[in-house]
Amino acid sequence: MTGSTARRDAGNLALSRKEDFQAFVDAPRRTRPEILNGRALRALTAAERDAYNRARRQWHANLGPIRTPQLASLHEDLWDIVDSNMQDGDQAKGAVAVDAFPGLGKTTAVLAFAREFHRREIAEHGAFTAQGHERWPVCRVGLTGNTGMKDLNRAMLEFFGHPGRQTSTATQLGLQALDCVLSCEVRLLILDDLHFLKWRKTSGIEVSNHLKWIANEFPVTLLKVGVGLADKGLFSEGEAAGETALAQTGRRTTRLDMPPFTIDTEQGRHQWRQLLLALEQRIVLADTHPGMLADDLCDYLFARSTGHIGSLMTLVNRGCQRAQRTGTERLTQQLLDYVKNDAAAEHARRELEYAFHAGKATSRPANVRAVR
Repeated sequence: MTGSTARRDAGNLALSRKEDFQAFVDAPRRTRPEILNGRALRALTAAERDAYNRARRQWHANLGPIRTPQLASLHEDLWDIVDSNMQDGDQAKGAVAVDAFPGLGKTTAVLAFAREFHRREIAEHGAFTAQGHERWPVCRVGLTGNTGMKDLNRAMLEFFGHPGRQTSTATQLGLQALDCVLSCEVRLLILDDLHFLKWRKTSGIEVSNHLKWIANEFPVTLLKVGVGLADKGLFSEGEAAGETALAQTGRRTTRLDMPPFTIDTEQGRHQWRQLLLALEQRIVLADTHPGMLADDLCDYLFARSTGHIGSLMTLVNRGCQRAQRTGTERLTQQLLDYVKNDAAAEHARRELEYAFHAGKATSRPANVRAVR
């Protein structure tokens, strides 16, 4: 598949391929549809209303990323590590592991960083290397539960569209991947869904050893993203068979986290409110109003999402779709009660709802409670 200057459909991208990743990087900031009141909405022709609703559906499905304190902190740490990894080629560079529970926006935050890093490198060094090759500052690879050394090498070559990715041996694939990385001057290699690996199985140890080879030979910062990586032994210092190999990975890897929102401190309640206020500004419904989320639904939304931004964004997105489709044109508890959320959030909501109803918990900062 060759590159194309044609505009790619943002909803039909596979970021494990360089052309699609380029489209993701170059995509302009979305323009929020105009907020029409009920009268203006009713005045639209059928064709105009269909186009307007289609634009709103796409907008509400892509409300993020929002620069939360968690995202901002992660990006600052990533800039520290990536910018400090400018050692000469004879020195191994430090790796990063973003290790956090599902639904906290890990991949979204990492991709937002990758886009900024890619843009900066191209702006500073140009789209082509001194040897005339395309410059690809970032290579992103998604792992599966069956990923072995050969699969990992092939996935890297798949990103570059290398013609030898289907027929070469594991060793040849590794050397071809190294050649691509050197030729395209890759500086950030992202390995997403690293938790799919069974680290204490043969394939996991094999890939761990292969990652150390990459760290030694490739002039890149390895950025690993996954769930429960510490529990799987990525940072372990054990002496059991196979664990010694993983221990070296742990010594070279800095673990970063993305914690959920909490409401047991005043700072946590303030951050939750600021998130809801920012989200309010992005919602395009005819009957939206200031405080629709941050005042009217703050406790309810925390209970439904348990402070996980992924669950919150899913609930708000689906709520906006239903409000638009049914003509309600606002988010209310009555409407959101009919909207299904992810299984983990739904399972955990009952205890939080009881705490809120019993007055044992609140998501409102003290200054807001005083006004109310």
